[in-house]
Amino acid sequence: MPDFPTATLAPPRRPRGEARAEASRLTRSFTDLAHQVREEGLNDRTPWFYLAVGGGLVVALAGAVAGMVLLGESWFQLLMAGALGVIFTQFAFLGHEAAHRQVLRTGPANDRLGRVVATLFVGMSYSWWMTKHTRHHGNPNKVGHDPDILPGFVAYRAEDVPRKGFLGWLNRHQGWLFFPLLPLLGLDLHRMAFHTLLGRGKVQGRALELGLLLLRFSVYFGLVFWLMPVGMAFAFLGVQTAIFGAYLGITFAPNHIGRRMVPAGERLSFLDKQVLTSRNVSGGWWVTVLMGGLNYQIEHHLFPSVPRPHLRRARALVLDYCHEHTVDYSEKSLPAALGIVVRYMHEVGLAASRSFSCPTAGVMGRS
Repeated sequence: MPDFPTATLAPPRRPRGEARAEASRLTRSFTDLAHQVREEGLNDRTPWFYLAVGGGLVVALAGAVAGMVLLGESWFQLLMAGALGVIFTQFAFLGHEAAHRQVLRTGPANDRLGRVVATLFVGMSYSWWMTKHTRHHGNPNKVGHDPDILPGFVAYRAEDVPRKGFLGWLNRHQGWLFFPLLPLLGLDLHRMAFHTLLGRGKVQGRALELGLLLLRFSVYFGLVFWLMPVGMAFAFLGVQTAIFGAYLGITFAPNHIGRRMVPAGERLSFLDKQVLTSRNVSGGWWVTVLMGGLNYQIEHHLFPSVPRPHLRRARALVLDYCHEHTVDYSEKSLPAALGIVVRYMHEVGLAASRSFSCPTAGVMGRS
């Protein structure tokens, strides 16, 4: 089952008995793999690593603020805006790892850290993200279950593309517009934070998150508009938010887009569900730094509590396991993975256009 080329057909189905026997065999052998991961200590916390990462990010943030103060009314402030976009994204990676219990020893401590990092430093709702991300991990790329593939400014299936209106036009041209749309992701995360915390639904820690969010934006906007003229301040905020959104998008897009889409009624083993829908990004330590460990997406989905420093060792175990059991393990360079993403999004738009002009035309089934 290769990464998305141009295939649009669903995978052939094996007889039910054969499929169940294979799933049972893989489940038993995967239990052995999970035991090996535990035996090698890959689930153990690495506080020294996260202390260094967190401390480094705080120092970088303080340095960026100091640079803003020293530059004053200068268009070189846009360089500081770009730096802040990168720093906030790295804070988002740290918040993600806390949410997965990778940083501290207890769940409540990780939640407290994750809530502070995500809300105060990144400007997003930790509760909203936890609800959404937990559903994603449970059923990645599964239609009707994974919130990350719900249609919106982009569509992941041709049948989700509206026939009319601006959104339909946008989806049909999304391959060309994919990268130009990425900078808007950061703005959307901030919007969803306020939408969630000011909405009527039940939100755990609503008062705390709303207080942290208001404190964050009050201090940040106050500093920017105090140091710079109004026009420069808006340009600064625009560049910072665009860099933040584009950086997040480039990190998250290769993880699942263009991998197998699972129909709503199809049941897969845990291993197949996580491996066949995920993709790793190769490149060594610098890609791990760049992507906050999310380049090991397959291992992260199989063992979500394994901390970032141990993912490389986990990859060796998982790769050997998948080769032994002929499970499709996808790993691409970052340019190649992004190329697959763009081609897939473009093909979804083309398939939608064809289906509108010919009702019997096929639609995207998997990749």
